[in-house]
Amino acid sequence: MNVRHLVKTLLIGTTVLFSAFMQAETIWIDVRSEAEYQVKHIEGDLRISHTEIIKEISQRFPDNNTKIRLYCRSGNRAGIAQNALVESGYLQVTNAGSIENALEERGAESSKN
Repeated sequence: MNVRHLVKTLLIGTTVLFSAFMQAETIWIDVRSEAEYQVKHIEGDLRISHTEIIKEISQRFPDNNTKIRLYCRSGNRAGIAQNALVESGYLQVTNAGSIENALEERGAESSKN
């Protein structure tokens, strides 16, 4: 086996492992309004309005096995978004409830503007 073939094999293997790792990572999405987000949010999470969830998620995460956790102020809009994503074929979508629930579950801190 020559060096070029070995390097190519290693790169392919690394790419496959990285891809598998990224697919296993949970995507956290805040479905509240922009105004609510500006007051308080979790750093690093996506903010996608529940009314835009299908369009945005299908573009950003076309794999319907993507692990998605949704939250809002009370869990109501997250539930609406969850139902829409499940109806669109996403298989691993859960409602974390409120932003406080999401913070507690992850041991995270919020960012306030």
